[in-house]
Amino acid sequence: MLEGKIAVVTGANRGIGRCILETFARNGCQVFACVRQKDVGFEKAVDALSLQGLAHVTVVELDLADESSIKSAVRQIVGDLSHLDILVNNAGVASGGLFQMCNLAELRRTFEVNVFGTLQVSQGFVRLMTRQKSGSIINIASSAAFFSDPGTLSYGCSKTALVRMTESMATELGVFNVRVNAIAPGLTRTDMFEQMAPAAREVLIQRSALKRAAEPQDVANAALYLASDLSSFVTGQTLRVDGGMY
Repeated sequence: MLEGKIAVVTGANRGIGRCILETFARNGCQVFACVRQKDVGFEKAVDALSLQGLAHVTVVELDLADESSIKSAVRQIVGDLSHLDILVNNAGVASGGLFQMCNLAELRRTFEVNVFGTLQVSQGFVRLMTRQKSGSIINIASSAAFFSDPGTLSYGCSKTALVRMTESMATELGVFNVRVNAIAPGLTRTDMFEQMAPAAREVLIQRSALKRAAEPQDVANAALYLASDLSSFVTGQTLRVDGGMY
């Protein structure tokens, strides 16, 4: 489905990002897997994808909280590329805390990564897409952008900003045939899921129509759709992959 395409995926070493990376590779896409810090175990797993005859994967260090790291990664990846078809802004940080206990330093850190860093990454790579007059950018938001549960002010506001940023990007980049969409996952079986109290997980599961948590593959499948030509007339949208939360 993605044969001959080239993608950049941030936060690609675990959870949803790891699953998106593997799904894209299985579908013939060359992937630049961006991680905050290289890890021997992850690099071995990436090598295994190549040995299986899947598309080539290159690991690149990129820290969304460090502007110089972003610029360095963009330069390294763009390099001699003839084209870039897909950018998945998946990397982000979680943050929790009630309104009255909200720490401004923590709020700034959350926005620095989830909003400002994502914006800078997009600005760096979109130049290539606008020149070639094609591309698909996928921002990984969260159901926290739509549900104001207690303790989600910092994280929820950052993801709400990302949804709004997606809409503006889509409006401005449409003239260049560059599509921009977001995915808003609900409760998903990642490391964050395992760190939650069982009671808290169950509350969210019971608020979904399908009465289960998402698997990372559920989100990766949505990313595959938005990255492919199947969604060629879809832009400025946020696809909620949350099992029908209410």
